[in-house]
Amino acid sequence: MATQPKPLNAQNKEQLDKLQQELTTARDTFLGYPVSKDFDYSELNTFFQFPINNLGDPFEQGTYRVQTHEMEREVIAFFAKLFRANPKDFWGYVTNGGSESNLYGLYLARELYPKAMVYYSESTHYSVRKNLHLLNVPSIVIKSQPNGEMDYEDFENTVRMNRHKPVIVLSTFGTTMKEAKDDVAKIKSILRNLAIQDHYIHCDAALAGTFGPFMEPRLPFDFMDGADSISISGHKFIGSPIPTGVLIAKRSNRDRIAKGISYIGSFDTTITGSRNGHSPLFLWYALKRLGMEGLKARYQHSLAMAEYCEAQLKAIGIDAWRNPNAITVVLPKTAKAIKDKWQLATEGDIAHVICMPNVIKAQIDEFINDIKNCAEPVNDDEFSYDFSLS
Repeated sequence: MATQPKPLNAQNKEQLDKLQQELTTARDTFLGYPVSKDFDYSELNTFFQFPINNLGDPFEQGTYRVQTHEMEREVIAFFAKLFRANPKDFWGYVTNGGSESNLYGLYLARELYPKAMVYYSESTHYSVRKNLHLLNVPSIVIKSQPNGEMDYEDFENTVRMNRHKPVIVLSTFGTTMKEAKDDVAKIKSILRNLAIQDHYIHCDAALAGTFGPFMEPRLPFDFMDGADSISISGHKFIGSPIPTGVLIAKRSNRDRIAKGISYIGSFDTTITGSRNGHSPLFLWYALKRLGMEGLKARYQHSLAMAEYCEAQLKAIGIDAWRNPNAITVVLPKTAKAIKDKWQLATEGDIAHVICMPNVIKAQIDEFINDIKNCAEPVNDDEFSYDFSLS
């Protein structure tokens, strides 16, 4: 019989209590990162006693049965419908986050077009550069417009100069700092006008993809608009205690790169071998409780809070602004005391507030009050960085 682990001593318990206090304080005072914290998965606590591992392809039955593939398939089907994928030609899996989802989209594209050139805008998430380095794929950075959206004229001119090569485009639906949305339909139209038949468009919709279908007016980003794969982050708009993402692609493309692995009795179609099986369970639970109407209501609340935040900042003389349909409010970089308390992501001379579904007026009012009462000047020489979550 195995030796039973000993209980934690008083010092260890004190360390855990301190961590809980620190996390509670940090959770209750952040406005600068796209993470929802209004979730309650306590009904699923019993599942933490199982070593859930979603080995292999979620659409294949492997030999390891302590898994949540059924829930994972339902999550994939939900997002495939949300993103208007062909009901007879979709596939996907639950990833560890946006970086892995983007890596898979680019990996799939490279396998289909190994001699392609990748194009992405300068506003693209930093993980894309890392992914391209890992995949050893040549790429060209496209200029961004002042609002953070891709400069389509620069894109067209650049592709025209390299039109002898297949094209892979990494579009973004909700950029890191300004929540700008690249127009997939416009990108598709440019490729069509240049008569480039061999092309692939992956849409990084980490934040905005989950509420994109509810925007008015609607902005083009999904499969019917021309995307070949789409990724979102589950811990952002929906909320999860564990970072997670979802990748949706065309099954016909996935089939071209699938490899059978006898050890697990399944296809090796994902980036990681062992995959977190609890994350699909969290997403399944949240989507069952929310449904389409619940997601829409969350977006409408976030949008109302963003409008309120922008108006309140302008009322005290702060030059704040938002992109159309955005829940992100862009403002000039703040004093360090404000940035530290509210955990504001800062890049160059701008910062932002992201009005996630858990943000309420009282929180915004306190933030505005802190700015009004802050006597500390903004240090223009202060080091700033983009550390947004993937």
